[in-house]
Amino acid sequence: MTIYLHDTLRGKKLLFEPFNKGRVTMYLCGPTVYNYAHIGNARPAVVFDLLARVLRRRYKLTYVRNITDLDDKINQAAIDSGMPITQITEKYIKAYNQDMDALGVKLPDVEPRATEHIDEMIKMIQLLIKKDHAYESAGHVLFDVSSNSDYGKLSKRDLREMIAGARVEVAPYKRSPQDFVLWKPSSHELPGWDSPWGRGRPGWHIECSAMSGKHLGNPIDIHAGGQDLMFPHHENEIAQSTCAHDGAPFARYWVHNGFLSMDSKKMSKSLGNVLLVRDLLKVAVGEVLRLSLLSAHYRQPLDWSDATLVSAKRMLDRFYGAVRNIELTEADRNAAEPPSAVIDALEDDINTPKALAEMFNLARNLNRTTDCAERKTLGAKLLSAGDLVGLIQQNPDEWFKGDIGGELSANNIETMLTEREVARENKDFSAADAIRDRLGDAGVQIEDSIDGTRWRRV
Repeated sequence: MTIYLHDTLRGKKLLFEPFNKGRVTMYLCGPTVYNYAHIGNARPAVVFDLLARVLRRRYKLTYVRNITDLDDKINQAAIDSGMPITQITEKYIKAYNQDMDALGVKLPDVEPRATEHIDEMIKMIQLLIKKDHAYESAGHVLFDVSSNSDYGKLSKRDLREMIAGARVEVAPYKRSPQDFVLWKPSSHELPGWDSPWGRGRPGWHIECSAMSGKHLGNPIDIHAGGQDLMFPHHENEIAQSTCAHDGAPFARYWVHNGFLSMDSKKMSKSLGNVLLVRDLLKVAVGEVLRLSLLSAHYRQPLDWSDATLVSAKRMLDRFYGAVRNIELTEADRNAAEPPSAVIDALEDDINTPKALAEMFNLARNLNRTTDCAERKTLGAKLLSAGDLVGLIQQNPDEWFKGDIGGELSANNIETMLTEREVARENKDFSAADAIRDRLGDAGVQIEDSIDGTRWRRV
């Protein structure tokens, strides 16, 4: 089956055809490193990690996810903490990659930093000035939005309406309220670089255009990111990149994930409902968070709640329970392929709900059969599907010893099983049955065999 992706610019699902046969380039707007990542930041990282895995099955992929280590929020974080800016950025780059690793997100092929690409940004700004798409004013360089007739095409906004509806006071150095900054002056207390326009630093939007051009060329196949970046960031990227390259497309496909809300409310610091990934990892393992983020179709809104985690944990318990007693060699696993139904779903615009449903059906069939050869085949297929999606990556026995807040701890369960075993040895079967019932009521299933007693959460 061929791959289909929904292109935001054209507003429909399309057959994916890379610019160069057999080779794909993909760029994802990465984190601005002034704080720890919240669960909303994690959604595009997880979604497009999965897309990268799917693409690598068919193509040679170069995947770039940038680091924005130059920003007013970073400057403010340094002031508030009394720490040097480089110490702030290094701290949060390390923390971000640690958090994403816990969610099964693989490192991109290239992870460029904005501060390492100032020369490329200056050259691109100079080119835009030369082509009459940008102008210098009071130490600033601004993009002339009126020079780009397609401005607003991605976000489906009309430039004339945007100008007419502008209610903010226009900066005196701007020709139009919609013109955006490519370069701005910088004081000696803040990061700055020498340029033809004086000491200063780049605007946010030019960073991604310059970094993607440096590492992927023009055009790129896929530009990915959260829906919240569509306007103005991605709209501005398109404007400056297409104008710099005489109207040539910047990206062939624009792919955006939907918003994440908290109990039907937008996450915000003012509401106090921002959930940090590292805090969530204290109550749920990374796979549970990953599955939670993949449970809804990536283009749809995802409403996050405690129930989201519980549901994901139960599905993973089903997967792990199905493969728990199956012995597979490394050769068995390497020879297995994910079921075609799982692959078809993922290649159809990353349809994770359908892919997960197919994996669930596979686990159910695995639990129903008693044929050893069939169990081995089905188990290998389920694990292979898990490898593709980034799930079922732990030893099943270790998995079932994991804890989620509010449930019996693994230590408590083990203690109760010891008490049950003592009761059975003393032929106190009523006490043993009572312990079994208590564990069952708590969602713990006991499996007795000649090899001993195992347990799992259900």
